[in-house]
Formats: sequence, structure tokens, C-alpha cells
Amino acid sequence: MLIDGVFSGGGLKGFALVGAYQILEEKGYRFKRVAGTSAGAILAAFIAAGFSSKEIEQLLDELDTATLLDPRKTLLPIPFMKWLNLYWRMGLYQGKALENWFLEKLAIKGVYTFSDLPLGSLKLVASDLTNGRMIVIPDDLGRYGISADSFPIARGLRMSCGIPFFFEPVKLKTGTGDTIVVDGGVLSNFPMWIFDNGNKERPVLGLKLSGSSEEAPGHTINNGLQLFEALFSTMKNAHDERYISRKIEKNIIFIPVEDYSATQFDMTEEMKKDLLEKGRQRAIQFLKIW
Repeated sequence: MLIDGVFSGGGLKGFALVGAYQILEEKGYRFKRVAGTSAGAILAAFIAAGFSSKEIEQLLDELDTATLLDPRKTLLPIPFMKWLNLYWRMGLYQGKALENWFLEKLAIKGVYTFSDLPLGSLKLVASDLTNGRMIVIPDDLGRYGISADSFPIARGLRMSCGIPFFFEPVKLKTGTGDTIVVDGGVLSNFPMWIFDNGNKERPVLGLKLSGSSEEAPGHTINNGLQLFEALFSTMKNAHDERYISRKIEKNIIFIPVEDYSATQFDMTEEMKKDLLEKGRQRAIQFLKIW
């Protein structure tokens, strides 16, 4: 059965998305169009490029997530320099290793730019902080004077996955100067709206790395750090929650993964397997009633 898919962000918790995808593939579901933010963008790109769920799992099994962290070298190797880099570079890590990994893996399928994919088959969400607006890649690249066909998918993924302050933001070169682009989750962490043009050709299935509105726990706020976390979480989800009605919730596989961190780059093999299994089990439960 052909369907369209939308996958949420969640950083390293995205292993659970792959587990859910495995069950969907086993049951005969195939994605015609896919979209996502951050971790969801990665899964969407690999599906669009033609990777099977088993191939994606193998790529992740082989990946040492710590190798994706690439701090800039400094003349003075002291801890304080890291925070200076955060101030001037706006991120602890460059993000080049992350983008190169995307480039290397997509090349296995001969996919480099959006012109290598069927038109409209892949959409990635990022956040333009310079102009205060959301970017849907490749649809919105034209407004920046950038050719959508020749734009590297690896760069689009790097933009969608640019966790603020963690990775340096991408600077898009435009006619009016640099445009600062970060993680799409800042403005839309779960873009279920993206294929809603009033004429849905196929069912749209969402995979979301959190519980449903009934399952979602409230925020505990007793200090400044918890306040920041609650603030950022609210910002990420407020736009999307307004769109997700009870009717749309019926088309979403919710995968609660609150025990894990989006930036848990020291994740063990056991943690990866646990996240994959969480995704599988939630997909199995969902398909019993969908």
C-alpha cells in the first residue's frame, strides 16, 4: 500500500523511528512522499534515496555517534576556549562531520542533490533565524536565489538537524548576505501539515517521538535549566499541536522516548536496540487498529 510519511525530530532518539519503519515495511507499506524535521528528516532522506529499513539499521549499527562531534581546533587547548567558540561560532561543534556522513551514505544509492529524486518526494524542514521564518527544503530555496535541483541533500539535512548551540548554524549565502539556518524543530518539529493541500492523494501517516496529548507529561520547573528546557519544548511543539486534531491523531504512531536525550551521542548498542524495539512495538500496536 502506498502512503505518504511525516517524521518528527528528536535527535538521537530517532533510532526509534527506524524501528517503527521496519514494521511498516514488513506489513507492506511503501512511502511515495516523505517529509521530516531533524532526526525525522534523516529517515525521510534515506527512505527517499531507496534504503530499506534493514539497510538503515545497518548504517546506524556501524555508526559511532561520537565521531559526528567535531569541535574546532584552538591554539589554546583549554576548556574556556570551547565557550569562546560557542560565543563566536554559535555552536560547540562544526557539523561538518555530520554533513559528510550524510553525503557518504546517500552516495551509496547515487543520490546527491534533489534532482536525483522524483519531484516532490522529499521535503525537509529548517528554521531561518535571520528572517524569522520556516524553510521547507527544496520548495523554498528559490526565494533565496538558490537552485533547488542542484542543492545537496546532505546540506539540507545538516540545516534541518542543526540543534541550536550544539552544532554551528548553516550560513546560506544569498544576494543580501548570510542567512542563519538552524534545526527545523525550532519552528515545526512534526510537520504533519506539509502534505495538506486540500487534496490528499494517499493516506498520510506520521511517526512522532513523544506520547500523544493524553500521554504527554507536564513540565517540572524548579530551576533555570528546567525553565529553559520547558521553554524550548513548548516552542517546538506549540505550532504543530494546534494542527493535530483528534482526527489526525488517528494517523500518528506516537513513540514515547522521554528516558533518552536528543543529544545522547555516547549512546550504547543496548540503548540503540532499546529505541529500535520501542519503535517496533508502538508500530505493531498502532497497525492493529489503523
